Amino acid sequence: MASDPFLSWANRTVLRTGREEPYLSIQDIVVFVRDLDVSKPFYLQRLGFELLAEQRLPTGERWIEVAPPDGSANLALVEPKPDSPEYHLIGGYRWVLFMTEDVHAKYKEWSERGVRFLSAPETPGWGGTYARFEDPDGNAFGLEGFDEVKRSLELSRLAHAEKLEADRRAAQEMEIAKQVQARLFPQIQPQLQTVDYAGTCLQARQVGGDYFDFLSLGPQRLGLIIGDVSGKGIAAALLMANLQASLRSQSSLAFDHPQALLRSVNRLFYDNTSDSAYASLLFADYDDSTRRLRFANCGHLSGLLLRRDGDVELLESTTTLLGLFQEWDCFMQEKELFPGDLLALYTDGVTEASNVQGEEFGERLLIEALRQHRELSCQALLAAVVDRVRRFGSQEQHDDITIIVAKFNSGK
Repeated sequence: MASDPFLSWANRTVLRTGREEPYLSIQDIVVFVRDLDVSKPFYLQRLGFELLAEQRLPTGERWIEVAPPDGSANLALVEPKPDSPEYHLIGGYRWVLFMTEDVHAKYKEWSERGVRFLSAPETPGWGGTYARFEDPDGNAFGLEGFDEVKRSLELSRLAHAEKLEADRRAAQEMEIAKQVQARLFPQIQPQLQTVDYAGTCLQARQVGGDYFDFLSLGPQRLGLIIGDVSGKGIAAALLMANLQASLRSQSSLAFDHPQALLRSVNRLFYDNTSDSAYASLLFADYDDSTRRLRFANCGHLSGLLLRRDGDVELLESTTTLLGLFQEWDCFMQEKELFPGDLLALYTDGVTEASNVQGEEFGERLLIEALRQHRELSCQALLAAVVDRVRRFGSQEQHDDITIIVAKFNSGK
């Protein structure tokens, strides 16, 4: 119950489900009537109740359920047979009291609709305001109101309005965050002679923790970067922004010392995040003049290099995750690339997408999709692979789907 005594009046109609014992409430209050075709319009049109159900019972009796607009009490209108004991209960006082915040206003409204009141609203000794009315069969009901009810309703409406406004502001702020994060993804792609490339991120929520980027690392040098930070939602998006800012601000180091760049990024990420924050990252540096790709895989999923002859090579992990250790180092590996080769970098939202049987999309199906569509342009290839992943995963998308593809050619 509420700590303020008068709020207990409003609490009487609240569904209180946070109890240990099995839930229990009143389902229906039965009102016997002579003719449902007469009673039904009275309750629906004159009292403004809602029709919940209308059916015929196995005994042959008709049954109609109605409820006031807030749905706090259901009345079951039953038309008993004339020779049944229930028929003699028609026209009695039901001891059913309806609560309203303004008895006089409801009395005026219902009176104008033809409801028969037994007396004008009065104030009895126990407080509040009270009036009685009858339905077409003489079944009598009470209509009552208390100042405490009006005040508690006003408080409830105010709280509801404040919640709606808070939800509106939160949605607006989330939309702004989504737009800001969209701008963190690469807006400009450095142009090289021997490679075409593209990337995409399909977020599971409005914002997420997947990251991909394209950086100019100097003349004829391209950085292809993909990462996945720990966590979900806003927290992950903030970490992602932190990682992106560190990489872009330190990218000048990559020209001569890519390992120094990653060591610096790890230190910044470690110093500026909590102990539990980390990120996987695959950093690839492609030299357009030599056709060589140097890469460091910091605990990320293996990149896929589909050779022109059909072989598949993996860009496997070369060091640990970013951000977990203050003292950290990385190692670079190198691949030579040829016209017709295809490189794919991706996050676990691709390979861990699951179907209703709990089976994951996996690396094998990803390779199959890349092979099937490798002749398409990079953008079309991305769209085809993402579509394949989404059609496979018939359940709700639980993680961001992020992919980079790069196709190597003979030069322009």
